[in-house]
Amino acid sequence: MKIAMSFEKIGFIGLGLIGGSIAKTLKRIYPEKKLYATSGHLSTVTEAYEDHTIENNTQLSLADIGDCDLIFLCTPVQQNLQYLKEIKPYLKEGAVLTDVGSVKSDIHAAAAREGLEHCFIGGHPMTGSEKTGYANATAYLLENAYYIITPTPLSPAGKVTELTELVRALGAIPMVLDYTEHDHATATISHLPHIVAASLVNLVEQQDDEHETMKTIAAGGFRDITRIASSSAVMWESICLSNRAQILEIMDRFSDQLAHIRAEIADADGSSIHGFFQSAKDYRDSLTINKSGPLKKVFELYCDLIDEAGGIATIATILASNNLSIKNIGIIHNREFEDGVLRLEMYDADSLQKSVELLRKYHYTVYER
Repeated sequence: MKIAMSFEKIGFIGLGLIGGSIAKTLKRIYPEKKLYATSGHLSTVTEAYEDHTIENNTQLSLADIGDCDLIFLCTPVQQNLQYLKEIKPYLKEGAVLTDVGSVKSDIHAAAAREGLEHCFIGGHPMTGSEKTGYANATAYLLENAYYIITPTPLSPAGKVTELTELVRALGAIPMVLDYTEHDHATATISHLPHIVAASLVNLVEQQDDEHETMKTIAAGGFRDITRIASSSAVMWESICLSNRAQILEIMDRFSDQLAHIRAEIADADGSSIHGFFQSAKDYRDSLTINKSGPLKKVFELYCDLIDEAGGIATIATILASNNLSIKNIGIIHNREFEDGVLRLEMYDADSLQKSVELLRKYHYTVYER
């Protein structure tokens, strides 16, 4: 729902997938607002100007961006730290500075060092894609995605509320968290799983024989639970270094869990082993979208869906009218490393392929796993 806001001029430092998607969504909902951007590539600025997202068709200085009411830092985490420092002299009175980084501790510390806690409010839209760049940005990437907001101790309450409501107006689901709580949560539910997935893949490569037996039979379940190991190595290097303390803490706890279950297996303690897996199953099954066991083949697709009345019903009707039954369906709210808003699970490979072809025929953007 569109809300009134005091931000008339909105600036972007960086205009890639996330920054570009926020800008396009803002322009779709608030066409009267003036958006300005600077980017590492002039071609990106030109493209955004030509599709009427931003007002400028040349690179802008930080002084120009600093005159905006709301400024998004949308470059990689380490670059955001530098830009936060460099833009400080140019910020207008009352301006709000925010970012879209996936790790918050470093930038909150930088805001404190630079005396910018009164105007900085951290942000983390938990959406994304394997694709990058402004060319892949869309005006609907934020739909139904969690968007974490991390105020500082000095962030004005009114500005926090206004940014929160703006995020809601963009179609995302705002959550206000302490930045340390954010980093601990993401270390646990995102960063550690990526490390574990990469470790499993590396282990299989190291343990495989000359005939690549493991690689050959590693279909279905193994590929499902290690898919995230295909993420950008550059990005994960940055994340591990930026959220080092939280990741190390949760890795230690994970190591303790592995040691505990190892001891139970070594002792042939069937009851405790059963309890270990049963506890995990019970919690896993309580999640919003579940799959019936981590090693079973899942026939799923993801598609973009505009948040409007009847959107899900329309897709269900298209499939049902072609005798295609949906096994499971759900909205993905944390899409930081996923494509698509709506997840559909079909019963078999044939149904999956027919559903993909059919939805694309009706001009839905569909992603396969």
